[in-house]
Amino acid sequence: MKNEKDILIIDKLLSDIVAGKYKENDKLPSENELADIYKVTRITVRKAYNRLEEMGYLYSKQGKGRYLKGKQLKIDLHLSGSVSFSDKMRDKGYNFYTKNMFCERIEYNEKIYDELAIDKNGSVYKIGRLRFVDNMPIALHISYVAKSLFKDIHRVGGEIKSMFEYYRSKGYNEFNSSKSVLSVSFPTYYERGIFQCPNLIPMLIIEGNCIDSKTEKILEFSKIIYRSDVFKYQIE
Repeated sequence: MKNEKDILIIDKLLSDIVAGKYKENDKLPSENELADIYKVTRITVRKAYNRLEEMGYLYSKQGKGRYLKGKQLKIDLHLSGSVSFSDKMRDKGYNFYTKNMFCERIEYNEKIYDELAIDKNGSVYKIGRLRFVDNMPIALHISYVAKSLFKDIHRVGGEIKSMFEYYRSKGYNEFNSSKSVLSVSFPTYYERGIFQCPNLIPMLIIEGNCIDSKTEKILEFSKIIYRSDVFKYQIE
């Protein structure tokens, strides 16, 4: 029954927020007020409020109560594999930058090696770039590339901020993708740390490849993790 009451309170508060009953930084009802309305304990109300904080809707002030957060940044994102993420953000005029997070060789992974069309004796490196808009981390791009195609990747991978720019330096200038797989999950402990987000903010995960349009060579297999609450997606 307590779980049902938690859900009832959360649903009602969410409905009020969506309907515009509360504005940015408005104070929400106290735990005592909601406990009286729903005939539950303060602990039940506190659990509901804690869940809404974890979902990113509220913030609290010690000893003062809960308040409605301001609206999150909403970035229009066209999910295409022919234009780099960096170019998309710059074209839209966002205060954007990238931080290279890692470049490391991976152990054999059947799925990734198959996607890159190489045998298990080959070497694959993963390069991670964390994307920021207005100093907020919003996306993690992980590219898996074969050393047989990019001989210097082990040396330069730790400096790469745009894979498309790197590919262009190698003579590849037109790109497409043969497929994309979308999924949603809640952030891992590591992802919560780098995105600086609560554990109930969903992550949109897109896995796919990047292919050189002229030679049809598979340049990379990628995994992109987007913080879903800051994007509006366009899919074609």
